[in-house]
Amino acid sequence: MTERTFAAVVFDFGGVITSSPFESFNRLEAARGLPQDFVRRVNAANPDDNAWAKFERAEIGAAEFDALFAAEARAAGHDLAGADVLAVLAGTVRPALVRALDQLTAAGYRIACITNNVPTGHGAGLARSDDHSDALEQIFARFEHVIESSKAGVRKPDPRIYLMMCEKLGLEPADCVYLDDLGVNCKPAAKLGMHAIKVTSGEQALGDLSALLGLALG
Repeated sequence: MTERTFAAVVFDFGGVITSSPFESFNRLEAARGLPQDFVRRVNAANPDDNAWAKFERAEIGAAEFDALFAAEARAAGHDLAGADVLAVLAGTVRPALVRALDQLTAAGYRIACITNNVPTGHGAGLARSDDHSDALEQIFARFEHVIESSKAGVRKPDPRIYLMMCEKLGLEPADCVYLDDLGVNCKPAAKLGMHAIKVTSGEQALGDLSALLGLALG
């Protein structure tokens, strides 16, 4: 069997390049005496049309998200404002993943990013800034293309967002590796023909990608 070769590696941002926002949500829940993964459960209910989905598609603003999320949280049995969730959303950068971006580029791979984000703030899961001296913007600058849900008006796991990236790169899905920390986002990528890697930690992501490409990363 011929060994499969790839031309591009496409990354999710929050939960891959940075630590998972779910870790921040869990800390918020613990501080407020809420059940673990409460935020995740609220966001998983009616996943295509809830406050979070609408915000990631930029169909609502921050104030409306704050109110809609609070209503969804109350319906789920607890009080939590949407603004409080946004306040803890940004993750911390994983330096080894950033090094891997440079190593992939040096090895001739094209790199890109598809991120579900919201049109406010800055950081993992938040809108990008125009400050090119900012540390996160310096990471984004490494990517040949970046697709943000809040600007594209479509969010993962909608297959259209992956096809948009393939069109930007001028590549077929089979030419691409895709990394995401959510299985629900990996499944459509794999169905389209990408080689999907579900990320559970920075070390696991680098190990799986290194083995796939035959390249020492990190």
